[in-house]
Amino acid sequence: MRPSPRLALAAGLALSLAAPALAAPACLDAQRKVDEANALRYQFRQEARLGNHDRACDTLDEIGDRYADARDAFEDCGAGAAAIDLRSESRALRAAKAVNRCD
Repeated sequence: MRPSPRLALAAGLALSLAAPALAAPACLDAQRKVDEANALRYQFRQEARLGNHDRACDTLDEIGDRYADARDAFEDCGAGAAAIDLRSESRALRAAKAVNRCD
């Protein structure tokens, strides 16, 4: 008995629809980490405005940790474009650390 082309097409379609559903928790976790980093960026601006240099630098470090976690999670779920965008955010973060003398 020869396999039906429709069966192969249906199996391929089912697999392509199931793969994002399986990856969704990792992508949701990555998005949560990005949201946390954005909240921390707001906190950094407030700390810098108030002149609390040490706390502002600590917050920049926390932002970097969130970006690294999010980049890893995006790579795990197959969203490589988002991971690349987070690399550019990490570069901007390093520049902010240099400007604020947080090295």
